[in-house]
Amino acid sequence: MRPRREPTPRPVPRAGRITDIVPQRNDPERVSISIDGAFAFGLPAIAAAEERLRVGDEIDAERAAALLAIDERARAVSAALAFLAYRPRSEREVRDRLRQKGCPPATIDYVIEKLAGWRYLDDADFAKLWVDNRIANQPRGRRALEQELRRKGIAAETARDTLDAADLDERAAARETARKRLRQIGRADPTATRRRLADYLARRGFGYDTVRPVLDELLGETDDDAPVE
Repeated sequence: MRPRREPTPRPVPRAGRITDIVPQRNDPERVSISIDGAFAFGLPAIAAAEERLRVGDEIDAERAAALLAIDERARAVSAALAFLAYRPRSEREVRDRLRQKGCPPATIDYVIEKLAGWRYLDDADFAKLWVDNRIANQPRGRRALEQELRRKGIAAETARDTLDAADLDERAAARETARKRLRQIGRADPTATRRRLADYLARRGFGYDTVRPVLDELLGETDDDAPVE
């Protein structure tokens, strides 16, 4: 297990005179701000321009703290966008990620508001994409899908609405899932095979009313499961 990386310590606001503003070597879109001859903090170059920072400016601790907050928000937005680049995320996933990076609550709220405004973050869209992907690639029963969405932080009503609107054919999904599993485990012991398939489908969120007819179709009815005359 990889050790958890500790958040980078936040710079301490420091009053003084700006003595240098230079582009950073590894990221020319950021500048390094020196105060009284020593590096104090970095800023996005565009933020430094918008704040009209100039060499020779005197800044107090309050102004320095405000500049650090600007940089912290910019870094948090960049981290969130990088996190979203791999796949869509729910709001809770983004919040958890930024919290792990040591971002304070106010910064996290700022990032969430920005991402939502840019339409990068929408739990309803995320839920639909998640369910559509599961249906296409890893079929699950409705119960399992709803549990997955809830674990992602999706509100119960949003999860239910998404599943109600989805093209979800549980019987077909259970049948395909059972067929794939059956090819792996074989049919040597019919009783054991039926039990293992039933357990496998149940773990994937398929209810008994779906599992039983699928197993009857693939394996044939058993004396125990056959209707009583």
